[in-house]
Amino acid sequence: MDLIEDTPRGNAPEFTVSEISGAVKRLIEDEFARVRVRGEVGRVVLARTGHLYFDLKDDRNVLAAVSWKGQVARMSVRPEEGMEVIATGRLTTFGPQSKYQLQVETVEPAGAGALMAMLEARRKALAAEGLFDAARKRPLPWLPEVIGVVTSPTGAVIRDILHRLRDRFPVRVLVWPVPVQGQDCAPSVARAIAGFNALPVSGGPVPRPDVLIVARGGGSVEDLWGFNDEAVVRAAAGSAIPLISAVGHETDTTLIDHAADRRAPTPTAAAELAVPVRADLITWAEGMGARLGRAARAVLTGRAQRLRDLARALPRPEALVGQAAQRLDLWAGRLEASGRGGLDRRRLLLDKRAAPLRPALLVQRLAAARASADRAGARLAPALGRGLARRAERLADTARALDRASPRGATAVRQRELSRLADRLDAAADRRMADSRRALDAVERLRQTLGYTATLRRGFAVVRAGGAVITTASAAAQATAPLEIEFADGVHTAGAPPRGATKKGAPPEGQGTLF
Repeated sequence: MDLIEDTPRGNAPEFTVSEISGAVKRLIEDEFARVRVRGEVGRVVLARTGHLYFDLKDDRNVLAAVSWKGQVARMSVRPEEGMEVIATGRLTTFGPQSKYQLQVETVEPAGAGALMAMLEARRKALAAEGLFDAARKRPLPWLPEVIGVVTSPTGAVIRDILHRLRDRFPVRVLVWPVPVQGQDCAPSVARAIAGFNALPVSGGPVPRPDVLIVARGGGSVEDLWGFNDEAVVRAAAGSAIPLISAVGHETDTTLIDHAADRRAPTPTAAAELAVPVRADLITWAEGMGARLGRAARAVLTGRAQRLRDLARALPRPEALVGQAAQRLDLWAGRLEASGRGGLDRRRLLLDKRAAPLRPALLVQRLAAARASADRAGARLAPALGRGLARRAERLADTARALDRASPRGATAVRQRELSRLADRLDAAADRRMADSRRALDAVERLRQTLGYTATLRRGFAVVRAGGAVITTASAAAQATAPLEIEFADGVHTAGAPPRGATKKGAPPEGQGTLF
């Protein structure tokens, strides 16, 4: 489009700024509707709205680029500063700033060499921080009770892991579903690892895993790029739970493999690393049990043989106690002879002492002993009397105490209590009867007040015909039975004097009434 024509200045057309901007925009978008631009990524800014702004540059010029939020979400590789990429999109302009820019739809590394160079640079930077050091790696638990798996719940990977665990050693498995490819892969995997580590060690509603497995099937470098993300690597290195990386095939290597405690070539191999073979454990336990039994029998057999050998070296029991028994018999004989000799000597000595005593002396001594006994009896009688008196007094006290504690006394107390309660019960019954009688009188008064007989005493009457109450004049005119009028003092039938009432000046019989 020729905006400036070869005309005199005075006849040149005038354009507004918006017209010029729109014309330039249409021209650029028509000429560069779809282009592929190769360059090095410069400044990268991710706006709050989710749009991504970055620069593409070479050694001489810079081209501004923008990717909208939806396009950023579909990117398998997000541009980073210093990365050489091939951006595909279309050129457009931004009128408010009089600039042109590349609206990028897809970004891909400028060859595998550039992508691997960026990966190597990231690996060196993280290794320099010590995230890949062997000293940081923890041993795997020998027999875990709970295994946490971070993978896609719909792929073949989780089925392979569960199948292998079921064959080797069935344990409880917790699956944290994550996307394993695309823009959401890296943050989801990092959140899953942190989430498993945030579970309480004991007592929580969800058990904390003893080992983690981060697994994904094979793919290209771009497909596995989420597991090279710095957030994923830091989450794996900082995990307090031992972690097994099983990303890709055996030939695939990602940065999470370096940060994990163990790397498995495949997800199936990760399951084999996590648990032992149950059948092998049973066989090993049975073998250990058999060895233990043989060892115990060998020890018992050796100890028994040793005991028999020692027993043969010991002297016979009769040889040990024979001499002692002989000495005991010898000393027993000597003791018996010595006892008989001592007894004879004591008897002779007693006879010698009793020989000088005369009968008169014996009588004198007997009289003295009798006199001493009489004096002692005279002193003992008052003491015995006082003792008997004290015993009698204590016995009386005991009898009185027994009387107080006897069933008769307790029965008398209970009877007095029962009489008191009976009096209270009679009084309460009387009060209750009086209250009930007063309440009944009040109800009767209320009934009489509300009854129609009280209304009759105030000058009203009740009209009935054949037992039915007549309330209107038309019903009275149509009634076939005689009308009965009830007053306070009796009932009157139309055409007859009232029953139960005597009125002065009543009309003579047969005269009739106004009724």
